[in-house]
Amino acid sequence: MNCLFDFLKVFTRALLVLGLAVGAGAAPTDPVILNWLDGAPPPAAGGVSWGVPWPKGAIPKNQTFTLTTGDNKTLPLQTWPLAYWPDGSIKWMGYATLAGADSTGPLKLTVGGGTTPAATAVKVIQTSAGVDIDTGNLQCHISTTGANLFDSLTLNGREIATGAHLVLYEQHSPTVDVDSQPPLEKYTSNVKKVTVEQSGPVRAVVKIEGLHKADASSREWLPFVVRLYFYAGNQPIQMVHTILFDGDQEKDFIHGLGVVVNVPMREEIQNRHVRFAGESQGLWAEPILPLTGYNRNISYPGGGSVFDDQVSGATMPNRAQLPANSQYLLDTWASWDDFRLLQPNEQGFTVEKRTNAQSSWLPAGSGKRANGLVYAGDVSGGLAVGLKNFWQSYPTSLEVRHAKAATAEVRVWLWSPDAPVMDLRHYDTVAHGLNESYEDVQPGFSTPYGVGRTHELTLFPYSEMPYKADTEKAVQFTNQPPLLVATPQYLHDQRAFGIWSLQDRSTPFKKAVEDQLDAEISFYEKAVDQYSWYGFWDFGNVMHSYDASRHVWKYDIGGFAWDNDEQGTDMFLWYSFLRTGRADIFRLAEAMSRQTGEVEFYHFGPFAGLGSRHNVNPWGDGAKEARISMAPYRRFYYYLTTDERTGDVMHDTLQAEKSILTVDPMREADPPVPEDAQYPARIRAGPDWFAFLGDWMTEWERTGDTKWRDKIYAGMDSIAAMPYWFMTGQNLLWGFYPDTGKLVPRQLTKGGYNLVNNMGGPEVMFELNTIVDHPQWQKIWLQYCRLSGAPADVIKQDQTTGTEGANGQYAGGGRMAGYVYFMTKNAAFGQRALGGISVTGSGYSGQFQNLVHLDNPDVLKPMDEPSGFGGLVTNNVNQNSLNTIELLELCGDMLPTEVPAANARGAGRRGGRGFGGAPPAAAAPAGPAPAQ
Repeated sequence: MNCLFDFLKVFTRALLVLGLAVGAGAAPTDPVILNWLDGAPPPAAGGVSWGVPWPKGAIPKNQTFTLTTGDNKTLPLQTWPLAYWPDGSIKWMGYATLAGADSTGPLKLTVGGGTTPAATAVKVIQTSAGVDIDTGNLQCHISTTGANLFDSLTLNGREIATGAHLVLYEQHSPTVDVDSQPPLEKYTSNVKKVTVEQSGPVRAVVKIEGLHKADASSREWLPFVVRLYFYAGNQPIQMVHTILFDGDQEKDFIHGLGVVVNVPMREEIQNRHVRFAGESQGLWAEPILPLTGYNRNISYPGGGSVFDDQVSGATMPNRAQLPANSQYLLDTWASWDDFRLLQPNEQGFTVEKRTNAQSSWLPAGSGKRANGLVYAGDVSGGLAVGLKNFWQSYPTSLEVRHAKAATAEVRVWLWSPDAPVMDLRHYDTVAHGLNESYEDVQPGFSTPYGVGRTHELTLFPYSEMPYKADTEKAVQFTNQPPLLVATPQYLHDQRAFGIWSLQDRSTPFKKAVEDQLDAEISFYEKAVDQYSWYGFWDFGNVMHSYDASRHVWKYDIGGFAWDNDEQGTDMFLWYSFLRTGRADIFRLAEAMSRQTGEVEFYHFGPFAGLGSRHNVNPWGDGAKEARISMAPYRRFYYYLTTDERTGDVMHDTLQAEKSILTVDPMREADPPVPEDAQYPARIRAGPDWFAFLGDWMTEWERTGDTKWRDKIYAGMDSIAAMPYWFMTGQNLLWGFYPDTGKLVPRQLTKGGYNLVNNMGGPEVMFELNTIVDHPQWQKIWLQYCRLSGAPADVIKQDQTTGTEGANGQYAGGGRMAGYVYFMTKNAAFGQRALGGISVTGSGYSGQFQNLVHLDNPDVLKPMDEPSGFGGLVTNNVNQNSLNTIELLELCGDMLPTEVPAANARGAGRRGGRGFGGAPPAAAAPAGPAPAQ
């Protein structure tokens, strides 16, 4: 029997099922249905960008499209490639359009037709001195050097804002006590590079890079990357702001970090206003000179107080238009120069104002969670600036300074100068040990040098005083930017991001499984708030392990604290979104991608391209590995939103293959021996090589550069030459040549490793296998899924027969066995995959569906805790959920209709194989003990 021929028949059949078989495809004739993520069009006019996947061979790079609304109105459209198939056709296309409250859904994206131009195209003119952007009614000038992010912003002929810049306050030691107040040093942005990334016709993107420069010395540090987004005919300007820490955590303590914009004030002070977004739909909105006093008011000439109209934003008479007694009141009543809203934590904010710098701050209001928008201006225009996730990213604050002067300042503080200083030192001066605290701390490795943080802001220029309702729409736009998303069915049909299932409750069994998955998501959504997983560096992350005795997560116990994407938390959330289309899951996943892609990721330095393992501090652990930073965790957000900053992060992962030359991922678990000196580096099959495959796959599809494909193939060829293929060598640890991707076995024996399949590797392979044209690798991968538990002689025999272990006895559980069933339709592997799913409401699954309310001295505050909570580990939730989501697809035709009786199981274990599956048909001989 020709085993390879039979395998290729099976493989080709599976690809046809996936709709990804080699060969050119026809352009789809049915429109792609797009829905607004939050169920409704944006409350106000603005730009929106999103991505859509396409089948292989169907869409050429220059393809035109037509976009229509639910009421058949054609919208302007700009397109650009995000990713390519190996044949050069489009895999993902980016889109931008203009939309408002009348852009009702569902929208339809149709292949072909003439692209409808915007009424006024955005224009970009670039010279050596700067960049000028004209959206039609708004003009912006950006200089290529200097302190400013932009020099001027003009709307309808009026200059609305000038001199936008970044500001940083730093001190060189922590504030130890009230008697020790270190001096502050001020820094201002210094632009080094300006790049026009897109120039219309609908969307323009300008990237600004630089450093913060000391006002009183020559020091420059804390690199920044700022992108400004402009849309044709639209006023809102979106800003994505990133800082990258290149300081010394022992000496550089940030006291304040913010964005400052100058706002010209032309009207008299009785016509000037300040606003802050409060809670829910609330606003704090006041004139800087309230026209009211003790039994004395200014009235209109015909009678009636002007104060109510002033508060609403109406134009007041100028001083010269008022009688002498009213002029006297203008001169006598208090006017207010400075205003601020402080959000020191997620539980409360205060509003204060003062008349001048020589006078005290006056409490002016308070609440719990402010929505993060500030407005300063007069009745003929002004500027609002919104900060997304304002209270979630505390300590934050908003300020308006010098409101009585000719030019006011709007200050948006990403780290409020009124908060304690930012202290990035490690949480202890001693290590606590892997065996003692699950902590892997090594000298010099617990450093934030090279990590980053990204914030999103929106600028709203106005050429007249906005109504309060319009200000509230700006708040909504800031915190829930509009996004169009293809339906789950379409994304599933295109196999976007590999193999996953659609949400389906059509049978009792499926309903029980879906209820379990929903309960897990709901628990983590609630846990973010219940356990206050918020803050500048932490928002978006989740905790690793729970402490049932203290009724808290192990926030202070070594490697049990912050999860840092361990075992695919990002993927769990993103696949949950893809299959449901739920906006709440999208927001949860989005926050995690922003946090884990910046804070646990080294963008430069000795660990460039690597990420940090779970720890009390996000960067505290000594394990710096590619499994945490890998691009496959970020691809979801990038391709769905076209976010350029995420594109930067994915590109930065390519540095990892060089960093491991000096940071061996197994330097402690399997220390190098003298013979290893012949190899430039050492990596494990998984998670290291899998992570590199994901990075290379992403760069290959984004650029079309076959250099990255060749590295993938070099590794596959290397494994094909190893005596036991994928299962060669102790710990599957191989010699690695970063320049070529070549792998060399360190031993010629059969080996294994317990972390191969639970760090995103299977998800990478399931998608990559539909892209690469390497039949021998396909055979090797299928063998690994079939025989990962087989002894050496069985593996060698199978290289000839291709039929060993046909009863599933050696297969890995969960999705590995499920993949074999999907490819071969051998029911033994289907049973192996599905045998351990728990849906009966007890054991692991019952934890999230049976909550216990606690309100007693054992807890800090009232809370709901899942039953049997003591063994909860986020790793297990991730892996069980990913297995479930994938198995529902891989083994969909084998699922029972009813919930099986006595189907409960306990929580998974670290390094396990997912669901474990049904008992094997025959006991498999034990292989080498896996490394921990």
